Amino acid sequence: MSGTAQTGQPEPAGGDTESERPADHSGSGPLNSQSKELFPDQDRRFEFCGHVLKITQQLSKFAIPAIVWQSGIVLCRYFEEERITFIGQKVIELGSGTGIVGILAILLGGEVTLTDKPEVLGQIERNVARNVSPSMIPRPKVAALSWGEDEDQFPRDYDIILGSDIVYWPRSFLQLLKTLKHLSDRRTVIYLSSIMSEKMGAVEFYATLLPELFHCELVYQTPNLEVNIYRVTRKSSTY
Repeated sequence: MSGTAQTGQPEPAGGDTESERPADHSGSGPLNSQSKELFPDQDRRFEFCGHVLKITQQLSKFAIPAIVWQSGIVLCRYFEEERITFIGQKVIELGSGTGIVGILAILLGGEVTLTDKPEVLGQIERNVARNVSPSMIPRPKVAALSWGEDEDQFPRDYDIILGSDIVYWPRSFLQLLKTLKHLSDRRTVIYLSSIMSEKMGAVEFYATLLPELFHCELVYQTPNLEVNIYRVTRKSSTY
């Protein structure tokens, strides 16, 4: 794939690996003062689909949400390679983190809502402001969404649902499925990009749990078999 990513510091080898995950499933709580000194914020530059994205990783504030994980980069490159456009599409991204995938969807024409936990929204808003012109219509939205708790505050008719590196904590899988079910109908297309880790439950999720409600098609796999992209749609018998 032809998308490029540039950064002043090397990214973790192999992208998102099990050893890089903190034990807490969210990793979104504030870091202590020592961590802030060890992990200063980073500005990274990426280029996909002819767009330059400038992404701030607020490493001084967060663990997981502050990192541009490899699954997100792979999904952006997939959109570029497949020349996917979101023009006229109503899009929602789950677990946006830095917002890189959702921001690319905005630049590719989508009417996008980027979601994550409340404490992460400031980082997303900052990155949206850095990359999206104030005059762009329709305006992107940034909103809090906790899976399995408040998805009923969102519409049920999204054209596209995006999720990168959101399948890594088995205790959240049922809540994630509930959220996907609420946000989608039979015409919705869901793109999920995940590192395929048995330890973090991704293998079971895609092989067993997700197929109970959705059709799952593997549309891309990295050469090292580490990251998979799935195109997911609702089963006709699922209500």
